[in-house]
Amino acid sequence: MALASTIHHGGDDGIVDDLDTVRGVARWLQQQSESLAAEGLATGDLVADEELRDGIVGVRRAVRALFARVVSPAAPSPADAHRLMPADEALAHLNAAAAREPVAPQLDWPAEGAPAARLLSAEADPQVRLIAALARDAVDFLSGPERVQLRACHAPRCVRYFLKSHGRQEWCKPSCGNRARVARHYERTRGATAGP
Repeated sequence: MALASTIHHGGDDGIVDDLDTVRGVARWLQQQSESLAAEGLATGDLVADEELRDGIVGVRRAVRALFARVVSPAAPSPADAHRLMPADEALAHLNAAAAREPVAPQLDWPAEGAPAARLLSAEADPQVRLIAALARDAVDFLSGPERVQLRACHAPRCVRYFLKSHGRQEWCKPSCGNRARVARHYERTRGATAGP
C-alpha cells in the first residue's frame, strides 16, 4: 500500500508522484527504512539513481493496474483510469520482478521464543533485492485475504487505494469523506437553485 500511495492528490497542485525524481525516490526509501530493514535491506546500501527509480515505478505501475483489477467492476483510481497497464502485462511484470532475486526460506527458532520464517537471499545487488522485495510484497497482498477489502477512494480529487476497515467505510480517510459530502451538498443546492 505504501508503494501504491506514492501517487496522491497534492491539494491545488493536482496529482503528485512522490517518485517522479531520483531525489523523491531517496526520500521515499528513507521513509520506508523500517519496513525495508524487516526485509533485510538497509537504506544505506541503496543508492537512488534513475535505474532504481525506473524499477520501483515499474513495480508500482503493475501494482496499481492489478489493484484496478481487484476493485473492478468499480472504477479504478482516477489517477490510473486513462493509463492502466493491461492486466496480463502487469502480472508478467510483477512476477518477473519478484523472480529477479533467488531466495530460500529459512527457519529461525530462538531458544526463548517462537519459530519464525524468513527469506535468505543469494542476491548481492541491493537494488535487485529491493525491487524483488516490493514485488513479492505485492504478490503476497494480492494473493492474500486483505485483497477483498481493497477499494479505490472516489472522493473529489483523491486517487488513493485503501483497505476498507469497516462495513460503511467509503473513503480512504475522514477528510475525503468531508470533501465528498461537501461536493454532494454543492451539487444538490446548485441543482435546486437552477430549478425549472
